[in-house]
Amino acid sequence: MLRSWYLKFRLLGLLGVLLAVGAAFGLGLPAAPRAAAASLTQITNFGTNPTNLQMYLYVPNNVKANPPILLALHGCQGSGPYLYSSTDFGKLADQYGFIVIYPSSNPSGSCWDVSSDQALTRGGGSDPVGLMSMITYTEQHYGGNPNSVYVTGESSGGMMTNVMLADYPDVFKAGAAFMGVPYHCFYTGTVKGWNGACAGGQVSMTAQAWGDLVRNDADPGYNGPRPRVQLWHGTADTTLNYNNLAEETKQWTNVLGVSQTPSSTDTPVTNWNRSRYNNSSGSTQVEAYSIVGAGHQLPIQGTQMAYYAIHFMGLDGSGSTSGNTVTVTNPGSQTATSGTAINPLQINATDSAAGQTLTYSATGLPPGLSISAGGLISGTPSSGGTFTTVVSATDTTGAAGSTSFSWTVSGTGTGTGSTGPLHAVGAGKCLDDPNSTTTPGTQQQIHSCTGGANQTWTHNSSNELTVTVAGTTLCLDANAKGTTNGTKAIVWTCNGQTNQQWNVNANGTITGVQSGLCLDVTGASTADGALVELWSCNGGSNQQWTLG
Repeated sequence: MLRSWYLKFRLLGLLGVLLAVGAAFGLGLPAAPRAAAASLTQITNFGTNPTNLQMYLYVPNNVKANPPILLALHGCQGSGPYLYSSTDFGKLADQYGFIVIYPSSNPSGSCWDVSSDQALTRGGGSDPVGLMSMITYTEQHYGGNPNSVYVTGESSGGMMTNVMLADYPDVFKAGAAFMGVPYHCFYTGTVKGWNGACAGGQVSMTAQAWGDLVRNDADPGYNGPRPRVQLWHGTADTTLNYNNLAEETKQWTNVLGVSQTPSSTDTPVTNWNRSRYNNSSGSTQVEAYSIVGAGHQLPIQGTQMAYYAIHFMGLDGSGSTSGNTVTVTNPGSQTATSGTAINPLQINATDSAAGQTLTYSATGLPPGLSISAGGLISGTPSSGGTFTTVVSATDTTGAAGSTSFSWTVSGTGTGTGSTGPLHAVGAGKCLDDPNSTTTPGTQQQIHSCTGGANQTWTHNSSNELTVTVAGTTLCLDANAKGTTNGTKAIVWTCNGQTNQQWNVNANGTITGVQSGLCLDVTGASTADGALVELWSCNGGSNQQWTLG
């Protein structure tokens, strides 16, 4: 059911933008009952909504009076609830008392419309109009401050962030776009069209030309103040090419009337190269982060990326880009053996502010390892392979720091480099791409083994399970980044995200790196055509597989 243009890429953690108008509506109206404290609540009938978007609202326990509003936009194959659970914006809202709107695109899991004439013009229609209605509703019914509205998004949501900042410059005070492209770069003239040249970083224009698109097309005739802009991109992004960061920077420095030469550059965190572009008063108008070695995965949960974004926007009450500095000491590359407990590893960090308590978290640990709040990593690795671990430390003000290092686990378990049929032990059949389809989103099944290309799988060095049919290579994928029982095992265009990474374990199970769930033949069926899904590991023969 997904359109072909976004089937080619799941802009993860990926794209959307917010709109807000009608600021005056929020004045003098009685507030409606607030959403259940510290819960994500769906709002219906929120206003004009031409594309039938869904609205989810997060109102923290300690919400401020007349609170700021942050519109947070997911990427392709994402949703509002997914972005809430996979980023730190909700936790930061708890700390600083602002409201977060988490919209979902329609149909569920689709990308945002950043390519049509309607979307690229103020009030033109499509997704931006529904997003604007959400902001107005929040101002009217939850006391949201119309003078303190902000937007952020990842991938397709990062694209939409740029669009909304251009379309509604009088609504937003600032925005932070993760892994986006410039406003109008993705233009096709069609709703949710795919612009391969833009995605591939092949569209380059002068700063003046990019700026003219914003001034002349988005909201013609607008001469008021413009929102400040923060931009993020990984140098190893193969979904939306890293070159787009430079094009975004050209566009917004021109629109905001500052020099294309940075006022300052620094490295606030290892591998984060930051450039700031200030006006004549010394206020940062554009801030660009180049994240060395990062793919299409920003903002990374558990790091300080989300905090740096809300800090730039002033949602932490600072209104500036200064604050505490947390530095995590890199422990260096680590080694371990599958099935053997590691010597506990203590991670240490320092804080520029005195008296702060640091809380540690980690992503990318080898399966079987965990980290305590005090920074102690322990456990027994359950599968071999090479893992990139990111450890973060956060203080009580929300300031955070992180470091990354590799962890090489020897021993059987990954099957990396193996190619052949993937046998379902319980059924005595093979994992099968139905009818040799090359359509992303197709749920996989088991079938009598034939030796065909649609039953030949490769577990590569990226921990992906790939199948190549008619010259097209697709990856086994946890549908919509699902982490619950019953999530469909589908094929999708390979994008390097963790829902396409699989541990082929020594005990015969195949577990999703993101979810930890087992690849499972539904209902322990032995019939041809039985569907494959993810389920909690239970030791059943329908969760046993052999590769090759």
